[in-house]
Amino acid sequence: MAEIPQTDVSRRAALPTASLLSRSSQPTIDQNSDEYLQAIEEEWNKKVDVEVDTLVESMVDLVSLASIGDKDKLRVAQEAFQAQCRAESMIRAAHSLLSIIHSMKLMLLLSDEAQIATRRDGELRTVKAEKEEAKKKVAALLDELLRPESQDTSTTQNETRMKE
Repeated sequence: MAEIPQTDVSRRAALPTASLLSRSSQPTIDQNSDEYLQAIEEEWNKKVDVEVDTLVESMVDLVSLASIGDKDKLRVAQEAFQAQCRAESMIRAAHSLLSIIHSMKLMLLLSDEAQIATRRDGELRTVKAEKEEAKKKVAALLDELLRPESQDTSTTQNETRMKE
């Protein structure tokens, strides 16, 4: 039987009755945490891109509707209605972006703090161990540098004593 890969990502699971949205990147057991996080990031980026595109297109349409020229009352009414629709579309997109921001803030705030603390402590231990190794290497190099000088001075002292 295949062993479930270790991961540090809590995987979201939908309720069996919640089939309103079809997701393109359903997490699979074979997917490691980096791939899963990249899929989630891609999903969020697509949501943001859609809403920003909606805002841009609506703004372009509003600017094009604002042209001045010979217009009859029917044309003015049609353009007013179109402008209202575009403004409402922009409001919906802005609210959707605010909702996305709120969701991302909640995910950050409610993330697994114990895991973050464990990782931080592990990294701190690693850095301390590397620091101790570096200190030992520096001490060994200093000993190497200082020993030849002391040996050279002792040999020159011995040579001068022999000459006397």
